[in-house]
Amino acid sequence: MAQNLDSTGWVEEWLSAGRFTTYLSASGGDRNRALALYEWNAQLSAAFLHDLSHLEVGLRNACDRALQRATVAGEFHWTDARTLSALFPITARRNRASGLQTDSNRIPRENFERARAAAASTNGLPPVPGKVIAELMFGFWTFLVADSHEKTVWVPHLYKAFPSGTDRRRLNTSLASLRTFRNRVAHHENILRGSEDMRRRIVYLVRLLSEEASAHLQAHSEVGSLLRQRP
Repeated sequence: MAQNLDSTGWVEEWLSAGRFTTYLSASGGDRNRALALYEWNAQLSAAFLHDLSHLEVGLRNACDRALQRATVAGEFHWTDARTLSALFPITARRNRASGLQTDSNRIPRENFERARAAAASTNGLPPVPGKVIAELMFGFWTFLVADSHEKTVWVPHLYKAFPSGTDRRRLNTSLASLRTFRNRVAHHENILRGSEDMRRRIVYLVRLLSEEASAHLQAHSEVGSLLRQRP
């Protein structure tokens, strides 16, 4: 008697039953389609990382140019000590949940310390600003447009990185959504829902920064075509 072999029997052990269940549910219990959907999700994630990398590099360079105007007299770059203290001063705010006073700029300053340490040279000289900028994570740049930085970062300096009349709150919403989305992609989570909205947010943000870069990205992005090929 011929055996009924399931060619997908290895999947739960490899991916975990919990992870594969998500794709099984989305495919109506069809195991082969669920596996195809997992592969599609992996391809889509890689395509999104390509587009997000373009956005991240363009965003940090635009912010770097705008914040250079904030450099105080006697310093070379906005990442120097006194300028950083002016951009990210110790700011006590009451946490609504705990009722405790917290410093809303503590995390940006800590991010800088880690970036400086990572960019430090072995000859004892101060790290090159460009290397410090490159070490700062995507989350740092997205937080620059948050409400807590409106008076010290956005109003005096950062708004110049974007077209006149750009709505900071809409910008903040889009970048915060993409920050969460990027974390999901980076941790190999499913992006079966909401991906079209994320694609549009990337297009919107890149176009804000550069029409030419937007045209280039849309010519080379595979996200749109992959979304249309969903199993």
